[in-house]
Amino acid sequence: MEELGSRANFDRMGTLGVEEEFYVVDDDGMPVSGTKELVYGDDEPPAPLADRLDHELFQFTIETQTPLIESVGAAEDHLLAVREALVDYADTRGYRIAAAGLHPEARWRELDHAEKPRYRSQLERIQYPQHRNTTAGLHVHVGVDDPDKAVWIANELRWEVPPMLALSANSPFWNGFDTGLASARSKIFENLPNTGMPTRFEDYDSYERFERRMVEQGSIDDRGELWYDVRPHTGHGTVEVRTPDAQADPAVVRAFVEGIHALVVDLAERYEDGEREPLGAGLRRELLDENKWRAMRHGHEATFVDRDGESTIGLAEAVERTCDRIGDDALATLLDRESGSERQRRIHENGGSEALRESLLL
Repeated sequence: MEELGSRANFDRMGTLGVEEEFYVVDDDGMPVSGTKELVYGDDEPPAPLADRLDHELFQFTIETQTPLIESVGAAEDHLLAVREALVDYADTRGYRIAAAGLHPEARWRELDHAEKPRYRSQLERIQYPQHRNTTAGLHVHVGVDDPDKAVWIANELRWEVPPMLALSANSPFWNGFDTGLASARSKIFENLPNTGMPTRFEDYDSYERFERRMVEQGSIDDRGELWYDVRPHTGHGTVEVRTPDAQADPAVVRAFVEGIHALVVDLAERYEDGEREPLGAGLRRELLDENKWRAMRHGHEATFVDRDGESTIGLAEAVERTCDRIGDDALATLLDRESGSERQRRIHENGGSEALRESLLL
C-alpha cells in the first residue's frame, strides 16, 4: 500500500466499492485458521475473488472486495456473486464462512495472528488493543469527483454515523460472554489509535497535511491506518463509511450500500449547489461521541442528541428524517427488522451456543 494518497484520485462521482469482513469457521461454526490456504494457497481463487480476497489481523478473518461498481443498481449482483464464490471456494477446502461484528466464540488468546508484515508491525506498535482485535465490519466506498467535496461530505456524515451503527449493531457477544452492548465490536475497535469519530477538517489540504504528518512522525505506516468511522480515502478517491458491523444477511448489506450511496450523492449535490451549512456535523465532537456510545450500547433502542445540540431524537425518527431528505428509504427498511444483536441474544437464549454459531453462517 502506498504511504499517501493524492487529490488526483478524486475523479469519479457515484461509483461504489464494498469490502466485507467474514470469519473462517469449521463444520461446527468455530473459528479456525484458514486464510493461509484460502488467500495464499496454491490454487487461484475463482474469478469474482481473484485479486479481491485478503486476510485481516487474525488467520480466521477474511476480507472480500467487490470490483469497481458503476451504479448502485448493479451492486446487489456483485455482492451476491462475491459471497457465493467465497462460500463455495471455502467449502472445497473444508471451511465454512460466518459473519457478525464479532464471532461470539472467538477467544483471541487462542487464535493465530496473520504473518503479513503489515499486521506484525501493527501488533508490535499497538500491542494489547490490536492483539485482541477480532472485529469484522462492512466498509462502503462511494466515489467523489472533487477532493474538497469529499472532505466536506465526510464531515457531514459524522452525524449519520451513530444511527447507522445502531441499525447495524450485530455483536453483543465477545470472548464467549454477553457484553451487554448491542455493538461490542465498535467499542473494542475504538481501543485502537486513530479510530472512532474523526474531527472536522476544513478542506482537503488540511486532511492531506494531517495524513502526511501521521506517516512522517511514525504514528502510522500508511494512510490505510487512519481507521476512522468515516474518512476521505485518498488512495481510491472515495468517501469511505466504515461504521456498520458485518452482516450475514445480504439484504441488510444491500440496504446499507444503497443508503450510504444515496447519502453521499445527496450531500454532493448540496455541496455543488452551495448549501454548505452543517446539517448536524456542527455538533461538538464530544456530542457525536455520545451519540455513538448510545448506538453501541442500545442499538435499535438508542436515542440521540439531535442536530440542534439541545433536544433528543429516537432512532426511527432520525433515520426516517434522513431518508426523506435524500429521497431513498433503504436505511428505513431496517427499522422494522429484528436487530442483529437482538436476534443473536434470542437465538442464544433459546438454542444455546451451537444454534447461535449456526445462525451466523452464510
